Order: sequence, then C-alpha cells, then structure tokens
Amino acid sequence: MSKKQTNRLSKQHIESEGPKGIFGDSAKKHDISVNDFSKAAFETLTNEFPKLEFRFRDNLGKKEINEKLNKVDARLGVTIFVENARIKPDGGIIEVKDKDDNWRIVLVCEAKHQGKDIENLGKGILVGKNKDQDLMVAGNAIERSHKNINEIRNVMIDEKHFPYILFLQGSNFLTEPTTVIRPDGNEVVLKHDAGSLNRIDRLTAANYSLPINQNSCENIFIEINGQTVMLQAVSIFTKATEWTIDEMLPIMMEVSKTSLRIIGLLD
Repeated sequence: MSKKQTNRLSKQHIESEGPKGIFGDSAKKHDISVNDFSKAAFETLTNEFPKLEFRFRDNLGKKEINEKLNKVDARLGVTIFVENARIKPDGGIIEVKDKDDNWRIVLVCEAKHQGKDIENLGKGILVGKNKDQDLMVAGNAIERSHKNINEIRNVMIDEKHFPYILFLQGSNFLTEPTTVIRPDGNEVVLKHDAGSLNRIDRLTAANYSLPINQNSCENIFIEINGQTVMLQAVSIFTKATEWTIDEMLPIMMEVSKTSLRIIGLLD
C-alpha cells in the first residue's frame, strides 16, 4: 500500500470515527472485497499501534519465497522456472517491522464464495440442465486455495505463528442443516453432510481438521516418535450468508494481535 493510499485511508478513518466508515453502508454487502476489509484491518492496526510500522502488500513473489526457504536450509528453494511468478491472496498480506528491522507477516486473508443454493431457493430459481432441480452439485474451484496456503507456509517456515484466515461463504460450506423457504411456501432442507453439496472437507485439509470458526494462528507442536513436529494451521471461518465488515474485522484483529504477541511486539 502506498503512502498516498495510507494517508487517504487515515483521513477517512478519522473523519468517520472508525474503519467501518471507510466503506459506509456498502461495507455491509459481500460485493466489497476482502481486500478492502483487510485494508481496514491494516488501518486499524496502524492507529492502534502507532509505535509499530506496518505495510500492506497485494502479492508475494515466488523468487522471494524461494530465497527465504534457501536461507533456512540450502536444500530448499532451489527450483524455479518463472522468476516473476507471484501469489496474490484475495485479502493481501499485512506485515510488521520487528525489533531487528525484519518484516514479519501478521495477517493473510482469503475469501471464497461457493454455492448459491440459499439465494436461488429464496428466489424460487430452479437449476440444473433442465432447470428442474432445487440444488446445484458443488464445484471444485475452492481447491485452488491450497496453492496460496502452501506458499505462505513456505515463506513462514521458521515462524511460530500462521496468520492465514480463510473466510468461506455459501451453501457449499454449511456446518449444520439449513432450512430455506421457497416463495411458494415449501421448505427445502440443505444437509451439511451431503457429499454432493458440501466442500468444506476439502479445505479442512489445510488446518488438520481443527475446529471451524476459531483462531488457529498459534502453531501447534506435537510429538511423533520422540521428534517434535510443528503444524501451521489455517483459521477457517464459515457462514451460509454474506460476511460483513462488522463480522470480519474483529476476527482479523484477533489473529493479527496473536501474531504480534508471538513475534514479541505486544507489551
């Protein structure tokens, strides 16, 4: 994020008495990207911790990731074919400068919306090839999330925290049965454990099947045959309906503060 952008957001933040005012009423809708919400978190961190220096980046280069891996162990980070390749998480990357003037990641966010069954049923829209079905079979687009997760793990290989939040929204990410009433008054029950509908299990692979809707930023250490293994888990939060900044921002701030505590920058 440029200094001009930071100054603009700072002015808006002050005038509106908080990050929610940056976006106004439109921030209540899902069409405001998680990138904008992350910038609200960046601005909140900048104001709450004025003695710390933060920066916001939209992307991270594969070359930089490999350099970090190679610095940790000479066997790692030696293969790259497209040197200008980059990853670009939906919500960007927030970093802080530590006591040794090194930039450390404090927050990475992505948001995935998959499954419009709730919206379609509420409007009485039938789906399928012949437009005669209540529900659409779930797709697999969300599996692309694993690439970004793995690359952030690579660049944070020597960290004791993993501040990656995955916000899920839609009928493909239900965690309990959900009843929707069609315009004709008929009820349709969406089953959270239906294989044709639910795709959340394909993402819990990224957090070792830890509980959903919890802050998993602090790494877990387990013992296997006398050896200590460090696990870095994604914090997965899910809703059937759209996320708002009122819901997302506190989660982002909790994870960011966990990062700052583990890095050693909170008193």
